[in-house]
Amino acid sequence: MEAQIATTMEEHCTVILEKMSQLILENMPKADYSSLFNDFVESEFFLIDGDSLLVTCVCEKSLQPGQSLHFFYLVERYLMDIISKGGQFAIVFFKDAEYAYFNVPELLTLRTALILHLQKNTTVDVWTDYSRCLSEEWNNVLGQSCPYFLIIADEGLNNEQTHLFNFVVIQSWAVKVNIVLFSGQRSDILRLYAYFMQSSHSKQMFFKMFKKEIMIAYKTLIQQLEKYRDRDLTTLFGDLKFNNMVEKACETLSLLKQLWPEGSDIRRVLSVTSCSLSLEMYHRFLENREKKASKQTGEGKQEKGNCLTLKDMEDFCKLHCLTVAFQLHLPLSQRARSRFITSGWIQDLKTVFKMKKWCEYFILSNVHMFEFESLNLLHLSDLSDKPLLKNIAFYYENENAKGLDLDVGDVIMKEYVHLWDTVSKLVRNFDVGKPFPLRTTKCHFLKKTPSPVKESSQEKMPNLGFIPMSCNLVDEFAGDILKDLPFLKCDDPVVTSLVKQKEFDELVHWHSHRPLSDDYDRTKANFNEHSKDPRHLRSLQKYHVFQRFYGNSLESVSSKIITTQGVKPKKDCNKSRGSKAHESKADIIARENKKRLIAKEEQKEEEKWNTLSFSIEKEMKRNLNSGMKKLEEFLKSCKSNSVKAQAEKVGLMAGLKAWKDHCRAEGETTKDLSIAVDMMKRIHSLLDKYSELLQEPDRKLIARCLMYLGFEDLANSLYPTQDEADDIKTTKKNNKYSVGIGPARFQLQHMGHYLIREERKDPDPRVQDFIPDTWQRELLDVVDNYESAVIVAPTSSGKTYASYYCMEKVLKESDDGVVVYVAPTKALVNQVAATVEHRYTKVLPAGEALCGVFTREYRQDVLNCQVLITVPACFEILLLAPHRQNWVKRIRYVIFDEVHCLGGEIGAEIWEHLLVMIRCPFLALSATISNPQHLTEWLQSVKRYWKQVDSAMGKGTFSKRNAGSHSRHHKDEVRARQSYKVRLVLYGERYNDLEKYLCSVRQDEVCFDHFHPCASLTTDHIEKYGFPSDLAFSSRESIQLYDTMLQVWKSWPQAQNLCPENFAHFKNKIVIKKLDARKYEESLKEEFTNWIKNGNEEQARMVLQKLSPNFHDYSGRMLDFFPNLVEKLREMEKLPALFFLFSLESVEGCAKAAWKFLKNKEVEERPPNADKEALAMINKLQKVQKSLEKRKIKDEKPSRRLDEHIMYQAERNYLLKSLEKNLAIPKDCTYADQKAIDNESLQMVFKRVTFERKGAILKILARKGIGYHHSSMSAKEKQLVEILFRKGFIRVVTATGTLALGINMPCKSVVFAQNSVYLDALNFRQMSGRAGRRRQDLMGDVYFFNIPLPKIKKLIKSKVPELRGQFPLSISLILRLMLLASKADDPEDGKAKALSVLKHSLLSFKHPRVTDMLKLYFLYSLQFLVKEGYIDQEGNPTGFAGLVSHLHYHEPSNLVFVSFLVRGLFHKLCQPTHKGSKCFSEDVMEKLVLVLANLFGRRYIPAKFQDANFKFYQSKVFLDDLPEDFSAALHEYNMQVTEDFATFLLIVSQLADKKQEYQLPLSKIDFTGEECEDSPLVSHLMSCGEGRVAVSPFVCLSGNFDVDLLCPGVPNNVILHTIGINHNQVPVLWPHRLDSTGRKMPLNAYALDFYKHGSLVGLGQDNRLHQGAAYQLLKDFSLTIKSISVSLRELCENEEDNVVLAFEQLSKSFQEKFENV
Repeated sequence: MEAQIATTMEEHCTVILEKMSQLILENMPKADYSSLFNDFVESEFFLIDGDSLLVTCVCEKSLQPGQSLHFFYLVERYLMDIISKGGQFAIVFFKDAEYAYFNVPELLTLRTALILHLQKNTTVDVWTDYSRCLSEEWNNVLGQSCPYFLIIADEGLNNEQTHLFNFVVIQSWAVKVNIVLFSGQRSDILRLYAYFMQSSHSKQMFFKMFKKEIMIAYKTLIQQLEKYRDRDLTTLFGDLKFNNMVEKACETLSLLKQLWPEGSDIRRVLSVTSCSLSLEMYHRFLENREKKASKQTGEGKQEKGNCLTLKDMEDFCKLHCLTVAFQLHLPLSQRARSRFITSGWIQDLKTVFKMKKWCEYFILSNVHMFEFESLNLLHLSDLSDKPLLKNIAFYYENENAKGLDLDVGDVIMKEYVHLWDTVSKLVRNFDVGKPFPLRTTKCHFLKKTPSPVKESSQEKMPNLGFIPMSCNLVDEFAGDILKDLPFLKCDDPVVTSLVKQKEFDELVHWHSHRPLSDDYDRTKANFNEHSKDPRHLRSLQKYHVFQRFYGNSLESVSSKIITTQGVKPKKDCNKSRGSKAHESKADIIARENKKRLIAKEEQKEEEKWNTLSFSIEKEMKRNLNSGMKKLEEFLKSCKSNSVKAQAEKVGLMAGLKAWKDHCRAEGETTKDLSIAVDMMKRIHSLLDKYSELLQEPDRKLIARCLMYLGFEDLANSLYPTQDEADDIKTTKKNNKYSVGIGPARFQLQHMGHYLIREERKDPDPRVQDFIPDTWQRELLDVVDNYESAVIVAPTSSGKTYASYYCMEKVLKESDDGVVVYVAPTKALVNQVAATVEHRYTKVLPAGEALCGVFTREYRQDVLNCQVLITVPACFEILLLAPHRQNWVKRIRYVIFDEVHCLGGEIGAEIWEHLLVMIRCPFLALSATISNPQHLTEWLQSVKRYWKQVDSAMGKGTFSKRNAGSHSRHHKDEVRARQSYKVRLVLYGERYNDLEKYLCSVRQDEVCFDHFHPCASLTTDHIEKYGFPSDLAFSSRESIQLYDTMLQVWKSWPQAQNLCPENFAHFKNKIVIKKLDARKYEESLKEEFTNWIKNGNEEQARMVLQKLSPNFHDYSGRMLDFFPNLVEKLREMEKLPALFFLFSLESVEGCAKAAWKFLKNKEVEERPPNADKEALAMINKLQKVQKSLEKRKIKDEKPSRRLDEHIMYQAERNYLLKSLEKNLAIPKDCTYADQKAIDNESLQMVFKRVTFERKGAILKILARKGIGYHHSSMSAKEKQLVEILFRKGFIRVVTATGTLALGINMPCKSVVFAQNSVYLDALNFRQMSGRAGRRRQDLMGDVYFFNIPLPKIKKLIKSKVPELRGQFPLSISLILRLMLLASKADDPEDGKAKALSVLKHSLLSFKHPRVTDMLKLYFLYSLQFLVKEGYIDQEGNPTGFAGLVSHLHYHEPSNLVFVSFLVRGLFHKLCQPTHKGSKCFSEDVMEKLVLVLANLFGRRYIPAKFQDANFKFYQSKVFLDDLPEDFSAALHEYNMQVTEDFATFLLIVSQLADKKQEYQLPLSKIDFTGEECEDSPLVSHLMSCGEGRVAVSPFVCLSGNFDVDLLCPGVPNNVILHTIGINHNQVPVLWPHRLDSTGRKMPLNAYALDFYKHGSLVGLGQDNRLHQGAAYQLLKDFSLTIKSISVSLRELCENEEDNVVLAFEQLSKSFQEKFENV
């Protein structure tokens, strides 16, 4: 019966394990492959599963089993990489996970050593207290620490371990912790990329549904593993169970403690105790075996199989002790030279090894119980060295036995004798032999093999040396290191085999004499610039009309007509401000005219006020609020100060009357302070803005108002008088009218966002629309002085104004100067282009344009415009194009918007190239850089370089210039005026305050709690870092902090001084300004910090606790409440709002859910008979319409006819109105503001998306005031949402991070509605910066919905990341630079630009060692290009250099593609259907797509997904390998490149920091030391010094040589880590990528699958791609095919070439399929 139950349980267990496995596999291809840490300051807190880390490192290809030091090196290198990238983590080892190693006890010892090592020798946080992942304690700890993700392996060493990992994954998802896979991780200088599997509602529900089954399955699995373990132990130790063995180990340790009371090194302790214990156990094992054998003999059975004798075991233990003696006394430099024995151990040793490892495990896991006086745990990482043991065993068995007798050396001999003597004392049951001779038996422990020693020179490494080159650029950049490098001789085969090819020029191809187009020519022109076709001209006109309409939606600035004024000499500002003595007659007349004009304006405003004042006053009496709104509207439009002052006084009197009436009516109940706030607003305005216009009666009025509000001191300070009216005396008595709090507290608590901002009152003649602040004037000075600047100021603070001022200046100066505006995204390019078109008009010579646009999709007036708006990649194309240099010289200024993209993930190095290549001044704008000083210093160093270049080139061309033309003279003048100074302009104050709120769901209601910024801090954080520099409080938050501090510490000494009424900057101030409030905030922060520093930490902690809101975690799916959230915000008048989500499905899904909510609401609110009535009305209306038409035809009496006509007309109008009323959408059933935009404009916007993919759905949503915005939408679709949102028609937009980068979509509220790895400190600031529209909202609100509390705290307190340099070079870039240097129209200029890129990388700034490494990489790249035939030895481009540089986006696929083309593989493949035909079969096309997909459509799927047993309906999903001939060619190419790279590594290894290379990377444990000179045996065993130059000494311990660098897919951790170069920089394309455990990662066949079935739905269903993402991938793939097709047509002179025709056919058919989507 029990057996039956057990079987049933096991079956159930198998079912649930299978379900879990399927769920995980199902989600693998959907995993997001992304960067884990986008912040370098402090990352999300996350967890690493310790056993996964162990398994991943153990399975590393380069590691030999039993080499523990190499293993620890791998672990530490991985952890160090994470820490250097800002990772904050803990490593967790579950106790139950030990069971998975039942059959590999060696790993149990390693695991125990790893835990101890991390705990004792590093600062890493290691958690070992939790027995299993399903325990309640573990659940609680996850709730408290809230890790963002857990890094885990997707496969264990055996099925059981894989299941254990799966339990951890499922449980993590259940508690909203995301999963990151170890498999497929890739690291570069700044980032770690990995598969990221988000926890979702469905995954959480899976756990809930099957919780019981999961618990049972887990229990069953652990019981099963326990059984396996016990069975294994019984085989070895007989009747001694696990606990008995623990006792035995403790006995041995106890005995050792008596022998070595002073303690020792852990290696000595473990070796002697494990040897003695295993000898005793083996003795016992043999006794048991004999008993069993004699028993079987009695029964007539005979057990087969041999077994080592006890003497053999003793010999083996002696070898082990000698190995440990070697480990103790040899430095790593010597051990790394150890020869490597390839022979395996004999089968009979298996039992010995197992037994010894179990003994080691029992000892190591209990060593902590015996507190030795000084047990040195420093070398826990070096407990086992099996390769060394083999080396020693091989010597004694093979060489010593044949007569080679080498001395061990005194030191090692002494150590070995000491160890063996201790072993003999610890073994009590029998006598062990003497230390010598080491081998007493003839048994060979190693198997016999033909070549047992691995030779380092088995494969010859290529000749060390560079191919000599004679090229100026090379000499100037790398000349200083060339003298130290080896070069090949001219007669070396490598040099003589270089094919001398004809020189390649960008315009005349070596093969055909046709001009070759560049990327600029390839980009589709929006309109033909020279076309006279009326249709073209009409569409161009339409385009410009729309651009101006779009621009008008972006800002309310009026358009300017610009005329060229030439270069104005700078005025001396000081003189102009001096005396008017030299004023001319014309000046006097102009001044008088201006005076008259102002007086006339004043009169007009006066008349306007007289007309309106009566109605405004009347409205204020009726309803103060709406009256005040009307007054505000008037004040906004009024330009006269005296009139404004009058209006303010009227408002103040109305407020006073309303306040008195209100207070009398309310009696003692709470007062509505909004009236008092309105009064104080008026008082602030009058005293701050119009004080010089105030008369005595006005001051008296203000004093009276202050008196009524209960601010007597302020009233007296303004107008001191004894003669007070009677009613005020009574006021004093009963305090009936007072607001009940002090004036300072009142202003901070209730008027915070109304406080007057510190704004200058003196206009600047350079700015018409507003009065600029001081820092904005500094920017204008920068532009006026032709300087460069880095500008860091918050979003919407007005930093962009400088860009437009700069454009205007250049436009006015001449007709040929150019300003380039570089924006990070296409959306931003379109937006800026529209703004420029709207702002400026200028009459230009024929063929010239004011504004041009250049993106990868289209271009417009690029080279004939004065303001070019572009993306970095396209600007780089122009700067690097040799024959565009004359245009480049016209550039006067470059503006870089969102320059923090320099530290971004994609295309960051391009920003670097641009900043160092431009010769003109620049403006670099950003809201978020935490190290702007470093950036400015770097850019200043670049400008110093250009100053030197300009002066050198200036001297050289002086004589030429004298003979130059006038335009040349103008350019020279501009160049001469250019300043090389780079200024840093910092401004930190936002115009409007931001307040933050937590959203939670309680009783199915969405609730908001105010989140005080201090709630995100901890006392530790404040003590370590202080308050974050950009953590600002609103005024009421400052008061809240003060009150809480006072509440917590009653006897707080500074309480009086910091009381708002006593604070120095507030005392007796009627008008408290924003700046005063900021000073108060700073004082509070300083005082709070002092609490922590001066020992009042407990009080500080309580303050922070009290300020923290109550966080209610909702167990269901929060996004289901998204519509309720939007509705709640509408009720609170917090729309328009932006809702940020991070997955495309959620963005679209939430927008649709909000629409559905409104639709259902509308259906509910519509009266039941409304539809019937509407139908009846429509029928009636049709009849009336017919009657009206009949009346027109019939000829009756005119008067009667007129009467009837009027009657029908009236009926028609009545019906129309009724129908409109019937069909009208109730106000609360739409978020759209119908008045915001006229119908004609709305239709114009709608019409543009008629044929777009998402056009229909966007229009449906927009009519309800809803939109969505993400990267997979077309430009027209995005513009619809942007325009209607800015106009105020759409008021709810869901969006991904695409909106974060500078898109002008300000709103009242920003909501973060989904957590993501992309929601980091940088994006948080960019996104939250959209809240609060300048000059519209004084306060912005930020809401957190569905974001974990620890994440919110981290976002608020984190600094933004520092900008760090990327690896700046690539082979394709170097080829493009060589092209520029050798082929530029102005060779000097071309060379200077190329040199600037090479010399000025941000990575090498202030790091000379990195500069040397980059010089060597540059030389390596040149060698590669010379060998492949892309440049010659003089550095001139040859062969297919043009094609390679055209496809530079796709390195290394571009290089592989060209190598296939050169080998004729495409000609062999592209055979037409029959001779003479120009058509190719579908089979050829599919093969061609297969090859291109393997090159340009590489998207990996995690290796484990191949195990999945899923049915695919339309797609094949896994991409097939390349056809055989292509595959062979690729292998040959890869081997050649790898060989060259290995040679390069050998040369570059001289740069390594040898001291660091002999330390473990994280614990910094040093393995250097004096080499052992007195031992011939050591010299003999450690004789392999050659061939181990570029490989890490730790990796050498596993027998790795430089030759191993030639193997496919060598992991980066094999190479010396301090040289800063790894395989990421090699232009190889391995057909298969292997993950860290050596499994093949398949490629997703999305491109080929789409070509076959043409369905995006199929890609979503089978290939597991989101349709939006798939659309983008296919678009890129299609563009690549087109680019190749055009290039081949241009390169080939034969019109009928099969390859060209095949690519053209493919490009056309792929494009057609794509467009059908």
